[in-house]
Amino acid sequence: MWASIKETVKTVVYALLIAGVFRTFLFQPFWIPSGSMKETLLIGDFLFVNKMAYGYSYASCPSIIIPAIGLDVDAEDFCGAFKGSNERLFGSEPERGDVVVFRHPVTGRDFIKRLIGLPGDTVQMRDGQIILNGETVPQTQAGLFSETMERQGSQGSLPRCSNGAVGLGAECLKQRHTETLPNGVSYSVLNIGDRDLDSTGVFTVPEGQYFFMGDNRDNSSDSRVPQVSRGVGFVPYEDIVGRADRIMFSSAGRSLLAFWTWRSDRFFKAVE
Repeated sequence: MWASIKETVKTVVYALLIAGVFRTFLFQPFWIPSGSMKETLLIGDFLFVNKMAYGYSYASCPSIIIPAIGLDVDAEDFCGAFKGSNERLFGSEPERGDVVVFRHPVTGRDFIKRLIGLPGDTVQMRDGQIILNGETVPQTQAGLFSETMERQGSQGSLPRCSNGAVGLGAECLKQRHTETLPNGVSYSVLNIGDRDLDSTGVFTVPEGQYFFMGDNRDNSSDSRVPQVSRGVGFVPYEDIVGRADRIMFSSAGRSLLAFWTWRSDRFFKAVE
């Protein structure tokens, strides 16, 4: 009997160690909780973050957050001794247009946005378009993005619409444009209407830091708002966790376990 219990405990310990190594050095699971990256990423998309893409820093250590039991162990709790150097082991530079998971420089919570500005770049928003290093990033009209007005994800958030305040179950629309960065990366951006962050001052990205934006421009807390105003601001190189490469599956319901709500068109879909 005791031999059997001992073997079971050993199996569990080995499984946890393997899972820990997998999550720390290879891939980290990530569930999209908000609509800031629509339509590239939808609420309920489940993906693995490629930690090998940019090398390793303190941010590569796992965070374990289980609100139901009050567990909140941060990557800094595990590897905080390595924070502050802004360097990475086996590091490589992220590329403009990558969809990146990073730790918020102040709160430490994981965010996912698109990389727009590299160190030394100037970035400005003018009437809803990016001015990158003095040049307008081109956009072309791409019709409308449509979704149902209903509560989405575990937070039960409602989408925002360009066609006004619509009732539950009605069609919620947003203007869609295709934006193309200087390196040829193209993706869809959504527009709800005229907002304060459609026009900004000029941001100069410091060395060793990056400028991120959400594709759902009018519903994204990103680098356009400085940290002192509860935004993201510039993100240091060491705070980058990894690159989002592929969606594994996607749930349109309130829980990942509600398999009957999984979106059949998003299995193993590449993140572009």
